[in-house]
Amino acid sequence: MIEPRLFKRLEMKKAQLDKLRPLPVAIVNRLREEILVQWIYNSNAIEGSTITLQETRLILEAGLTVGGKSLREHFEVINHKEAILYVENLVQNPEPITAFQVRQIHRLILVKIDEENAGSYRKTQIRIAGAKLVPPESWQIANLMVEWSDWLAGADGALHPVALAAQAHHRLVAIHPFIDGNGRTARLVMNLLLMQRGYPPTIIQRTNRKQYYAVLEQADLGKVDALENFVGRAVEHSLNLYLAACTPKTKPPEEEDDWMPLREACVGVPYSQEYLSLLARLGRLEAIKRGRNWYTTRRAIKAYTDSL
Repeated sequence: MIEPRLFKRLEMKKAQLDKLRPLPVAIVNRLREEILVQWIYNSNAIEGSTITLQETRLILEAGLTVGGKSLREHFEVINHKEAILYVENLVQNPEPITAFQVRQIHRLILVKIDEENAGSYRKTQIRIAGAKLVPPESWQIANLMVEWSDWLAGADGALHPVALAAQAHHRLVAIHPFIDGNGRTARLVMNLLLMQRGYPPTIIQRTNRKQYYAVLEQADLGKVDALENFVGRAVEHSLNLYLAACTPKTKPPEEEDDWMPLREACVGVPYSQEYLSLLARLGRLEAIKRGRNWYTTRRAIKAYTDSL
């Protein structure tokens, strides 16, 4: 279950964004270009790519190759863009997500990298390094993917869109249907589900990689709340980006709404910097992460206090 305070903020910000529709085309296009680079960089970096954010931008925008980087890493950038374009096309022409779409996304991720396995289920048993969960046998995958599609169809409408996207992501990773590219594919599917339901694309940050794997591991044990809240906070960050860019500015922001680092926010309130950091990580306090530092506002702290 999504933390109640986070749930309330997600609902409020989604409603605010919907109220602004149709969104300004020029602003949305600029946001899309920046998010595309961030999305590709972070998703590949989570899987171990050494291509930097700036190098990702150069490969995408200038078609340049980066010295010292492998051909595989270049294709991971290019392929991911093609997979995102496919996902965006599915959003424009909505249809139920099935195993077929998942395999198409995976094919685009691995084309020119591993042609033999691109879009094909694995044929051997594997183990995930560092994970306690042992993926199912290869001969079970086709049936499990049909069950995954059936679950998705049944859960749609019964779960909040953020919870649905988070659980669909985890269930897909747990099946681990492919020999490689499962994480990238699952994150693309997660965003497909969110975007079909009117949410902006959401990025799992490379800097949150350790926590990301930790909440997936908890979900392996049947504890999905941590994963839903982790994804929920990422969705809130994307909503913040879109609202900040698309909301008309007719006057300066009030002082209570200024973002400040937690070391400043804790001054004059009955909470330490460490406690505010914990609240931010749990989604109980509205906060944003810039690099490795959390920021919040006086209004957010008051909202948390009032909610107690």
